[in-house]
Amino acid sequence: MNDLDQLVSAAQAEFDAAPTPAELENAKARFLGKSGRVTDLLKGLATLPPEQKKSRGAEINQLKARIEAALQSRRESLAESELQAQLRAEALDITLPGRRRGTGGLHPVSRTIERIEAIFASMGFDVAEGPEIETDWMNFTALNSPKNHPARSMQDTFYVDLKDAEGAWMNLRTHTSPMQVRYAMAHAAKYRGVDPMPEIRVIAPGRTYRVDSDATHSPMFHQCEGLWIGANVSFKDLKVVFADFVRQFFETDDFDVRFRPSFFPFTEPSAEIDIAFRSGPLAGRWLEVAGSGQVHPNVVRNFGLDPERHIGFAFGMGPDRLAMLRYGIDDLRLMFDGDLRFLSQFR
Repeated sequence: MNDLDQLVSAAQAEFDAAPTPAELENAKARFLGKSGRVTDLLKGLATLPPEQKKSRGAEINQLKARIEAALQSRRESLAESELQAQLRAEALDITLPGRRRGTGGLHPVSRTIERIEAIFASMGFDVAEGPEIETDWMNFTALNSPKNHPARSMQDTFYVDLKDAEGAWMNLRTHTSPMQVRYAMAHAAKYRGVDPMPEIRVIAPGRTYRVDSDATHSPMFHQCEGLWIGANVSFKDLKVVFADFVRQFFETDDFDVRFRPSFFPFTEPSAEIDIAFRSGPLAGRWLEVAGSGQVHPNVVRNFGLDPERHIGFAFGMGPDRLAMLRYGIDDLRLMFDGDLRFLSQFR
């Protein structure tokens, strides 16, 4: 074996030993690069006599062609090996069933609102829905909060670039109580002259807006207001109705309810409603779940009714908070993040 054959064998051995394309290119440089062994042979032609240059040059060119062929063969081999490895890693098992499109489900707040509606419907309450952009009169004045009244500061709100018929700026409603006004006014107009007038029993669930944003509040949240007006509806009826609602909503009798004096401009007297479970993770802890009270006579007048003949109660609760209690959710922000890992639990 002459020196050229030995050089081909050496190149072939190094190319075959290269495990990656990068190392193969390094081996190529040692033979075919600017300082490679084949290049050195070509440079050595200058020292040969003219009669030997032609034959020696032809031999070196054949050597170079054989080395380049060995290099190309190894490149193709490495590329094939890489392709096969990729195919194995990304292989599809066609014996498995295909992936089906996932099914959607109701949001926990939507489930809670539907549950609230079903429970109060069983007690004879209607469900009223209405606009989320309200007039100043419906949102404040009709509910005993006239212009410049300090009670309005409790519900600092979002105003929109629209004015009502009286020239006041309209706003995103701060509660669903305006629907109580709208429903009661329509009811009073429908039964005007009818004596006795049928009772008003209605709940108004929906989205509301206030300038609140922290770990326990959101600028958009849900509320469900309730109203019962009749000839002889008392605070005792409120206690019975709400206790029965809590019993059905949480599916337990193992709780206590208390009414804690408070202030709301649209009710007098007014009370916060707290519940405390007697067992479970929240046992013994009083939790505020609603505000309530006897409807203020001024509000009854704004309904178009006589407060001497019509009396009743109103309440307002947050479905978001009730959903957290029912499903054991410990962070309000989970309700609005849109995280499918969280929402898929309620499908």
